[in-house]
Amino acid sequence: MAPLRLPLALFLSSLFLHAALGEIVCEDLPEDVCAFSIASSGKRCLLETYANREGKVEYQCRTSEVVVERMADYIESDECVKACGVDRNSVGISSDALLEPQFTAKLCSPACYQKCSNIVDLYFNLAAGEGAFLPDLCDASRTNPHRSMIQLMSSGVAPGPITSEASAALVGAPASAPM
Repeated sequence: MAPLRLPLALFLSSLFLHAALGEIVCEDLPEDVCAFSIASSGKRCLLETYANREGKVEYQCRTSEVVVERMADYIESDECVKACGVDRNSVGISSDALLEPQFTAKLCSPACYQKCSNIVDLYFNLAAGEGAFLPDLCDASRTNPHRSMIQLMSSGVAPGPITSEASAALVGAPASAPM
């Protein structure tokens, strides 16, 4: 029994140490504040699912490998979550939300874009990963939401009009043989 007490004591003491130092450790956060939080290490927290012993799906907070350069020890406010239109119960995160005009409108709204730098930074990086520049997407979403979606889907280069030469080549191309 003694060998089991030492690891348990070390684990409990590490929890108390983190609490005493005011450190944020993703794995210690409850699921309702996990998403959009940043650990003391500067790494983003993310909500993941796993199957427990009974096969029931449960959530747990994990530390991602994504480092936020200018922030640490941060739990996003409920005001920013609401203003930006994000969901704390999101499992993982994707740039797909940027394709939804309603989401982009909330993200680009002054209440979010000017006051919620953590969420804006996250989606700025997601957009950049798709070859898009978030300020340009926000400008486009204000003037022409459909155009901003095309811009993102095409990694920043919207399709141009087809020329008569190109359409003639397409019309004259042989059709594929049925299999």
